[in-house]
Amino acid sequence: MSTPGPGRRRDPAVNQRILNAAAEMFGRRGWKGFTIEAVAKSAGVGKASIYLRWPNAEALLIDALATLGHLTDIDSGHVRTDLILLAEQVHDSFLGPVGQASRRLAVEADEIPAVRERWLAARDEQVSIARTLVRRAVDRGELPPSTSVTLLLDLLVGATTMHLQATPAHLLADSRESSSAYIRRVVDFLLDALTA
Repeated sequence: MSTPGPGRRRDPAVNQRILNAAAEMFGRRGWKGFTIEAVAKSAGVGKASIYLRWPNAEALLIDALATLGHLTDIDSGHVRTDLILLAEQVHDSFLGPVGQASRRLAVEADEIPAVRERWLAARDEQVSIARTLVRRAVDRGELPPSTSVTLLLDLLVGATTMHLQATPAHLLADSRESSSAYIRRVVDFLLDALTA
């Protein structure tokens, strides 16, 4: 985010309101419908408040989407727990207004050059974290050496995201508990198949 110039200190609560409105707006309208005016109206601020903080719509969107899709490294020492926590992070990143922005970003990143670079870096980081998790489990002897890291992660993340996409919109807000049980069943199924 651009640093404030001299004068009155900027209110962090207003910054966050603008960033939340920007992520939500992008999720609903995509890049073609993303305007400073629409974000300002949604955030309840004037356009000047946004332009004091960000020089243009791209810079605002970059900051608004900065945390989308980030995974934290997981190492509980047990592969089942690690895979469940990984899938739950993926699940949570797809929920709510920010989740809608994540899904749209996966489709539209190439249309926004400044955002594309950040998106690719974030995606590479996600893949690296997930692959490291599986490799550690192989090194600990919890998974056979022949385990296909890519196939295991494709099946786990694919099942998690497909489950969310198939859930009706009116049930998504309350899907955490049912999805958590589903994720556990998927992880157990995969581990049984890999260690049979």
